[in-house]
Amino acid sequence: MRIVDLLKKEAVVLNADVSTKDQMLDLLIDLHSKVGNISDKAEFKKGILKRESEGPTAIADGICIPHSKNSAVKQPGIAAITVPQGVDCEALDGQPSNLFFMIAAPAEGSDVHLEALSRLSTILMDGEFRNKLLTAENVDAFLKAINEKEAEKYPEEDTVEAPAEKPVSGYRVLAVTACPTGIAHTYMAAEALEEKGKELGIPLKAETNGSAGAKNVLTKEEIEACDGIIIAADKNVEMARFDGKPLLKVKVSDGIHKPQELIEKVVNGEAPVYHHKGGADASTGEEGEGVGHQIYKHLMNGVSNMLPFVIGGGILIAIAFLLDDYSIDPSNFGMNTPVAAFFKTAGNAAFGFMLPILAGYIAMSIADRPGLMVGFVGGYLANAGTTFASAFDSSISVISGGFLGALFAGFVAGYLVLLLKKVTEKLPASMDGIRPMLIYPVIGLLGISVIMLAVNPFFSWLNQLLSNGLNSLGGVNSIVLGLVVAGMMSIDMGGPFNKAAYVFGTAALASQSDSGYMIMAAVMVGGMVPPIAIAIASWVFKNKFSDNDRKAAPVNAIMGLCFISEAAIPYAAGDPLHVIPSCVIGSAAAGALSMAFKCTLMAPHGGIFVFPVVGNALMYVVALLVGSIIGAVLLGLLRKPVAK
Repeated sequence: MRIVDLLKKEAVVLNADVSTKDQMLDLLIDLHSKVGNISDKAEFKKGILKRESEGPTAIADGICIPHSKNSAVKQPGIAAITVPQGVDCEALDGQPSNLFFMIAAPAEGSDVHLEALSRLSTILMDGEFRNKLLTAENVDAFLKAINEKEAEKYPEEDTVEAPAEKPVSGYRVLAVTACPTGIAHTYMAAEALEEKGKELGIPLKAETNGSAGAKNVLTKEEIEACDGIIIAADKNVEMARFDGKPLLKVKVSDGIHKPQELIEKVVNGEAPVYHHKGGADASTGEEGEGVGHQIYKHLMNGVSNMLPFVIGGGILIAIAFLLDDYSIDPSNFGMNTPVAAFFKTAGNAAFGFMLPILAGYIAMSIADRPGLMVGFVGGYLANAGTTFASAFDSSISVISGGFLGALFAGFVAGYLVLLLKKVTEKLPASMDGIRPMLIYPVIGLLGISVIMLAVNPFFSWLNQLLSNGLNSLGGVNSIVLGLVVAGMMSIDMGGPFNKAAYVFGTAALASQSDSGYMIMAAVMVGGMVPPIAIAIASWVFKNKFSDNDRKAAPVNAIMGLCFISEAAIPYAAGDPLHVIPSCVIGSAAAGALSMAFKCTLMAPHGGIFVFPVVGNALMYVVALLVGSIIGAVLLGLLRKPVAK
C-alpha cells in the first residue's frame, strides 16, 4: 500500500503551532480522529505512549515517526505535520525534529505500519526531499512531493496516472445524500458511502443536504476531477453542476444499504452520463424511477419544506395556550392576554404558509423552478377554499380544502407547467427567454386558478368530512387509531410506512383541533419508542447484544428521545425478525396509551424538547415509558444470546 493511499489531505497540517512533544502527539492523534482512522483517542494515545516508552521514534535529521498497532484503530492511516521551529523529541542525533508522521495500524490484520514505516524512513533519507516537504506552499504540494518521491523510489509499482490528471488528494467518487426531513437518513447514507469508500481504498466525499442546509459541499474542481457521482436522495438536489459526468441516481436507502454496489458501478464505468436539460430533469433525474417512487419523492419534497412552518408555528401556538388565561374568554383562548396573543399571531402566520409551501415545493419537484409560483398559488387557493361562487359573492362562506386540496394543487400545478413546457418546445429559439418569464407564470396561474376554483367544493366537503370524523373519534376508535399510526412508525423506521403515518399526523395537526393534536401525539411517541426500547434491552439483556451494540446504546437512547426513529435501523437491518416486531408492538402500545390518556401535541417534531407543550404531559411520559419497556422486554426475550 502506497503512502499517499494512507495519508489524507485532511490529516496534514503544515507549520503547526506546537512546542512540546505532548502537544505534537495530541495534534497528530486529533488528525487521525478527524478523518475517521481511530475510534477512541485516549486508547490510541496509550498505545502511542507505550511505544514511545520503549524508545524514541525520533530518528535523526529532523524526522519523527510515532506509531502504534492498536485496537482503537478502525482503518490504517497516516497523519503528518511540519514544525519548522522544531520540537525536542529526544532524537538520536540530539537535534529537534520538524517532520512528523504518525502511523495508525489496526490491531488485527497485516503489519501495514511496518511497511509504511519502512517506506517513510527510506524516502526521508533524501535531504532535498525533506526540505521540499518543509517548504511546501500547501498540502497539495506536500502530498505531490511524497507521491513523486515514492514513485521514483518504487518504479515497479503501478502508480496510476491520477497524479498527472487530478490531485493526489482528489476524490474518485462524489456523492450527494438527501432525505425528506434531512435528519437521519441523509447522514447515515453519507457515512455508509464514505466508510465503504475507505474500506475499498476509493477516496469518496459525500455532500449532505440536511435540515440545516448543505454541508461538505462539492466543489467545481472536485466534480471535474472525479470518476463519477452518486445521488442518493428522496428529494431534489441541485443537478446542473453534474452535467456531462457519469451519475447514478438512487433512493437514499440504497446509499445506506448498497454503498459498495454503487461505488463499484461508478469506478467500473457502469454509470450513465448525465445531461442537464433543465425542467424536471434538472433536479430529479427520473430516468428509470418507478411512478410510485416519483410521486413519493415529490410529496416528500413538499413535506420537508413545509415542516419548518408547521414546527415553528405549532410550538408558538402551543406556548400561547400555555401562557393564556382560559377563564377570561373560553371562546378566545390563546388570544386573551397580550403575551399569548403575540405567540398565537406569530404561530398562525407560520401555519398560514404551511399548505401553500407544501403545494409549491411539490410542483417545484415536478417542474423545477417554474412550478413553484403556480403550486404556491394553487396551495393558497386550496387553503382558502375559494370557489367560483365565493369569488363573485363575498357573502358566501367557504371551507378550506385543507391538506388534501393542497396535495392535489401541488401535483396538478407541477404537471400543468410540464405540459406548458412540452407545448412551447417548438417555439422559436428567440422566445426562450419569454417562456419562463411570461408564458409559464401567466398561463400557469390562470390554469391552476380555474382548476382549483372548480374542484375546491369537493375538497372542502372532503376536508369537512374528515374533520368531523376525527372530532367524533372517541373511546375504542381513537385508541385503535393511535395503535395503528404509532405502530406504522416502527415498521420501517423512516421508510414509506413511517412517512405515511407521519404525513397523516401533520395533516391532522393542520386541522388545529384536539383530535388532530391527539393523533400527532400518538405518531411522535410511536416514533420515539424503537431506539429507546433497543437501548433499554441492550442494558438489561446484556448477553443478547454485542459489546459494540451496548456501547452505542446511550446514543441510541438520546436519538430516540429526540424523535429520530432511524437510530434503530442498524439493529433492525441486522436482526429484522426480532427487532421489528418488538418495536412495532412497543410503539403501538405507546400510541394506544397516548390516545387513551388524551395526550395532545401541537408540534410535529422535537421529541422531549417539546414535552412542555404536550397536553397531559405526565401521562405522555408514562405512555412512552410503558411502550419502550414492552418493546425492550419482547426484544430481550426473542433474541438469542450472542456467541462469545
